[in-house]
Amino acid sequence: MNNNRPSLVWRLWLLIAQVIAVSAGLLIAWKAFGPEPVAPARTDVVALREAPHADTSASAPAGKAVMTRLEGGFRAAAAKASASVVNIYTRKAPPRQLPGWLRPYGGSDEEAAQGQSSLGSGVIVAAQGFILTNNHVVEGADEIAVMLPGGKVAEARVVGTDPETDLAVLRVEAKGLQPITFADPASVQIGDIVLAVGDPFGVGQTVTQGIVSATGRNRLGINTFENFIQTDAAINPGNSGGALVDASGHLVGINTAIYSRSGGSQGIGFAIPVSLARQVMEQIIATGRVSRGWLGVSARDVIHETTGAAAGAALVAVQRGGPADRAGLRAGDTVLSINGKEVVDTAALINETAALSPGTQAQFKILRGREAVSRVVELGQRPVTRKP
Repeated sequence: MNNNRPSLVWRLWLLIAQVIAVSAGLLIAWKAFGPEPVAPARTDVVALREAPHADTSASAPAGKAVMTRLEGGFRAAAAKASASVVNIYTRKAPPRQLPGWLRPYGGSDEEAAQGQSSLGSGVIVAAQGFILTNNHVVEGADEIAVMLPGGKVAEARVVGTDPETDLAVLRVEAKGLQPITFADPASVQIGDIVLAVGDPFGVGQTVTQGIVSATGRNRLGINTFENFIQTDAAINPGNSGGALVDASGHLVGINTAIYSRSGGSQGIGFAIPVSLARQVMEQIIATGRVSRGWLGVSARDVIHETTGAAAGAALVAVQRGGPADRAGLRAGDTVLSINGKEVVDTAALINETAALSPGTQAQFKILRGREAVSRVVELGQRPVTRKP
């Protein structure tokens, strides 16, 4: 018995080894020739395209909405915005006829007789016929015609203009107008997809697509008050006054200017943000003009010696008898805040002052020498100036 025990143990180990070898062989054969493994369920657009009826779970509607947006592009947004964008045609009356020897060099008899014409775009902002556009589109025009969506042409009159923001409001007598929907100004972020709608080069209403490249652009020398949205959506001559809308077709800005060395779009366009455009538009519709607070000073930026950052607006001159002079402000004072809102530079000083109504009493915090001083200033009416 004792002599047979080692052989039994050996046979047992041999049997176990054979079982393991057979199992491994079957596993290898299964992987090599068996069915393909089932991939986990996909919820992206590709999966929905391959099996549009496969997913009936709660997440299906969201996936289908994404697929619909990609398949249809921005069709709905373009259609919505286009129904509120108009083409504007202006004409300046020909100058008084002069003898040929007194006419400007290069001017032909035909040009002198016809006057000058130009084109632009506008946005319907109220069903009563109010249209928002750029001031430079209608500035100096003797005749203004608007082509409405659908092709109807209507004569327009100027309700009011604001050269300092390059905005104007027109009005037409027409029914069935579809006003544009205004976007929430706080919703506009860098990287958002936007569409520019207008009439570039007079070819007819056109939609171009891009993104918000930057916000808060200023110191460009375009307008007195600047807070531009920058976009790479193609904007060309004739787009001025047209709409910049988001992916839902809501107005985020009024297309105004481009940076270009050639005169055509180079991917840097500027739009007046809806917050500023709406503020100006509402004042013009209500009163025919825009009223802004005025301080009566000239100023320069103060730069922090250590950080190099802007640190206030130093008054260089104070107009005698003006609001600042009457409140006791002096040349050399540095304005730090207005009504508790920090003033970091001269642009902020102008903007914060202009945002207040004439007659408003504003609390100014200033630095005089090394002493912080508070003064209450009753703001005056800002004189109307032309854009730079």
